[in-house]
Amino acid sequence: MRPAIDGTVFGSITIAHSEYEHDVIIRLNGEVEKRKKKLSKALYGTSHIVSLAEAHYVYERGAQRLIIGSGQGGNVTLSDEAKNFFKQMRCEVQLLPTPQAIRAWNEAQGAVIGLFHVTC
Repeated sequence: MRPAIDGTVFGSITIAHSEYEHDVIIRLNGEVEKRKKKLSKALYGTSHIVSLAEAHYVYERGAQRLIIGSGQGGNVTLSDEAKNFFKQMRCEVQLLPTPQAIRAWNEAQGAVIGLFHVTC
């Protein structure tokens, strides 16, 4: 079951009444886990660009859509390699500032996964 996201402020996100003070991934089964941003930071020196390695980690077989909360100011982007990977997997990517991504998540239907950046 997909958990509802209650809201976000700079530095945290509240999902199903639990507050997380780090970036998160929400899996197809509704499980919330800490984002492994080191996979991108090792290559780019920042977690604001999602690398191919992180894309492989985030993607789940059967996911039709990935909603990315790109931060309060919308700073997160996908690398070209990550974009191509999701296209090959036939997984639509919706990249929105985190407050708008939360609305998209809460209204989403079908096989959806999420990645939410909680700072800039």
